[in-house]
Amino acid sequence: MRRIARLNFNMIKPELLNILRCPETHQKLALADNGLLTQINDAITAGRLKNRAGHSVSEKIESGLVREDGKFLYPVRAKLPIMLIDEAIALPLT
Repeated sequence: MRRIARLNFNMIKPELLNILRCPETHQKLALADNGLLTQINDAITAGRLKNRAGHSVSEKIESGLVREDGKFLYPVRAKLPIMLIDEAIALPLT
């Protein structure tokens, strides 16, 4: 099940979202919906979220970009998408 939100124009400009691609697969990305962001931030608060590199994620995210196949989310912090493969968060959360 894909978790995608309508564009939040205050977060990432549509022009940028249209050109951003997953650095690994080059798939399109979409903004994560609020429900998914809540799940991720709850997992961060509980200390049970790790990124793709296996490092614990301790900083809450303000938004995220979900890969087209729904397998990974790239966090957005300080209005900047973190487009590093090792920083991606696997979906769905377990």
